[in-house]
Amino acid sequence: MNGEQLKDFVVDKADDLKAVDIKALDVRGKSSVTEFLVVCSGTSRTHVNAIAENVVTEAKHAGLQPLGIEGKAGGEWVLVDLGDVVLHVMQEQTRDFYQLEKLWS
Repeated sequence: MNGEQLKDFVVDKADDLKAVDIKALDVRGKSSVTEFLVVCSGTSRTHVNAIAENVVTEAKHAGLQPLGIEGKAGGEWVLVDLGDVVLHVMQEQTRDFYQLEKLWS
């Protein structure tokens, strides 16, 4: 699966669990560690964790092994590193505070 296909896969799997305001950012040429950032919001800690867990589970079913998962204990911001795509699932107030979309655009 190439970077574009993986980005679409991650967006689709986040959308399956009703992630809010999903944005895919092309960071090729801006980052040396990934091609795309996918940023979305969950409505609660439980929702944030469920979105991230669904992406991880579906990735594993597709034969992809996540390189890392961070933040599940807190549930305010969970990061899932899939190599060419890094998923950031955040609660709305955390997303407003860090403004990743603004930082990377």
